[in-house]
Amino acid sequence: MEHPVDLATWPRAAQFQFFRTYTRPHFAVTSRIDVTDLMLRHKPAGTSPYRASLYAIGAGIHAVPELLMRFRGDRVVRHDAVELSMTVPTKAGSFNYAYVPFHADFATFDARTKALIDEAAQKTDLAANSGERDDLAYLSCMPWLDYTSLSNAMPGPEDCIPRVGWGKITQVGARFSMPMTLEVHHALADGAHVGAYFAAVQGAINTL
Repeated sequence: MEHPVDLATWPRAAQFQFFRTYTRPHFAVTSRIDVTDLMLRHKPAGTSPYRASLYAIGAGIHAVPELLMRFRGDRVVRHDAVELSMTVPTKAGSFNYAYVPFHADFATFDARTKALIDEAAQKTDLAANSGERDDLAYLSCMPWLDYTSLSNAMPGPEDCIPRVGWGKITQVGARFSMPMTLEVHHALADGAHVGAYFAAVQGAINTL
């Protein structure tokens, strides 16, 4: 379900109106996520680092109400929940999109996500969202690169769906980490919200 945001009482109403006038209103922040426990304890026990990352991203998105907000013209609504839409490699060397509901219980999320990703990998149609829904967060993994910044293709300034990318897991000394990028629309989110997202992601990784 979605709920209207009261612009008369919303603390960010002025910022919303201001950044809605921008032709380039998106900004992206990259930070490193510590995945030492994931790699040394959970992966040897059979946990997929990829699906664990998806879970942590979903937890981060749902921990920050602003990341669940979307435009309705000059109005704003907040979704109760959004689905995670990630790119899934195909055997043909391309990719399709999968759509995965978030569940706070990792075991439940993990089993459902594996099935939906396997299903998407077998499809021949891209299954791209053409704008009919915005109860989504877009996700894309770049496991080949330990990158330092990332930006996404955007259809225009009206697109307010958050994008998350993450990269190669690397080891320095006894610690493992990976880069992660969150790209958001500035009319809906500020740096504090991005910081809260990364804190929630790290917390979810730490408490698998």
